[in-house]
Amino acid sequence: MNQFKIRIIHVLLALCFISLMSDMLNAQSQSLNVDIKNNNVFQSIEGFGASDAWRCQFVGKNWPERKKEKIAELLFSKALDDTGNPKGIGLSIWRFYIGAGTAEQGEASGIKNEWRRAESFIDAKGEYNWTKQEGQQWFLNKAKFYGVDKFLAFSISAPVQWTKNGKGYNGNNKDGEINLKPEHFGDYSSFMIQFLKHFDNKGITFNYLSPINEPQWDWEKKSQEGTPATNSNILELTKRLNQGIEANKLSTKIVLGEAADLRWLYSNYRKPERGNQIDYFFNKKIDLKHLDHKITGHSYFTTWPVDSLIDIRKKLNHKLSEYPNLNYWQSEFCVLEKNDDIGGGGKRDLGMDTALYVARVIHADLTLANASSWQWWTALTIANFKDGLIYLDTGIEGDMYNQKSLQTNGEFHASKLLWALGNYSRFVKPNMVRIEVALKDNKTLNEQYKDLMISGYLNKETSEITLVVINYSNENKNINISDFQLDKMYVTSKDKNLEAILVKSKNISIEARSVNTLIGSLNK
Repeated sequence: MNQFKIRIIHVLLALCFISLMSDMLNAQSQSLNVDIKNNNVFQSIEGFGASDAWRCQFVGKNWPERKKEKIAELLFSKALDDTGNPKGIGLSIWRFYIGAGTAEQGEASGIKNEWRRAESFIDAKGEYNWTKQEGQQWFLNKAKFYGVDKFLAFSISAPVQWTKNGKGYNGNNKDGEINLKPEHFGDYSSFMIQFLKHFDNKGITFNYLSPINEPQWDWEKKSQEGTPATNSNILELTKRLNQGIEANKLSTKIVLGEAADLRWLYSNYRKPERGNQIDYFFNKKIDLKHLDHKITGHSYFTTWPVDSLIDIRKKLNHKLSEYPNLNYWQSEFCVLEKNDDIGGGGKRDLGMDTALYVARVIHADLTLANASSWQWWTALTIANFKDGLIYLDTGIEGDMYNQKSLQTNGEFHASKLLWALGNYSRFVKPNMVRIEVALKDNKTLNEQYKDLMISGYLNKETSEITLVVINYSNENKNINISDFQLDKMYVTSKDKNLEAILVKSKNISIEARSVNTLIGSLNK
């Protein structure tokens, strides 16, 4: 090789080295600094959950044991596999749906979709059958087995024999009153008390009872069970439940709200008899021993555009600040509204787009509204819709959502949304407190919500800190956390499912379009 060629090679190598060093220095200079202010404490976390509504009834009762065991593991397990990756998302709250008896009515219920009907533990003669809702009971027992911390029972309609129209839905009544005959308020409350007593005796204590769900809707459609209710209807039922819990020496707390839209928590929002729930139920005039000091609401129709996502939660937080000891739960959500990011609720999506959209909602609910709990709508779905954590289908092209065959068997698929929720539910544990984490990027809140978002949680007993970082953008990001000793990192992205990642550098790379959990402690 002649001297000229050697010199050319040396020049090229030098240029490559300079380019590499420039990239490294550029990456370091573009790293975003994160400041953890662990002394600035916000809400205490009570848990993350999902409901068993509708789909668990058939899967838990009829599906092959191997498949439903795996589904339960995905939802509830806190264990790690041989490679150190989580086997499941470790839900800490499980919501059990108390059915109204439309399943026994069959086609006469008016609800065409069998998957949206539900059995009832009590019949028209007033006789109880505790073998009902067998599939839901299977999942309830599995949740108990895996160590789920808290259980919530919720009702969305009185048993059909006591409703005004004999149906589980409300029909054409538009006055907003509960679909319950006045003489059966006592029967309805006694039924829920007997439900609590039965499971308490079986070793499963329901920590919470939510008696009314989304009372602002009229529930006129024949699509599922449901009833409207005025605030005064809810209060009357709550007083009876409070007496029943006291008389039977139960530990269950009543939780109210389940507002169909967060705006009904802090404003009339065109329905004065069913709105302003915070003021109505938590003013000083109402003092019920077994009414828990928390309000619950649903994030539907408040997530798009991004400025609405932010503004509505700020307004909710402002109202909550008037009641310093009142906790807020976001207790139900799936994608319903149309939006530019993922289109809307139609058509299922097992990928990262929906996972990131929902992760941003979780972040907003926790950091802007100070939610102490966040709960997804339904754990399982057979619909071609963005409403499940685990998707069920037949596996047969052209007949994917056959409702009849899926009652006994089918295929199941864990979505990226499942694992993204796991970035919170598996590692942000009950009794941890949210702490201030400042991202020094000079971006507005609206800009951050389309880019990089971060929230922090402290275990007061161990001083362990958990950070959840969402990278909504299409570019990798580098962050530098001063005085933070990173022990573990778990990543959910297009090719990772809550995957454990080894990180040695102080400069932490956050993959594009990903949700990340960082666990560590502050250097002393």
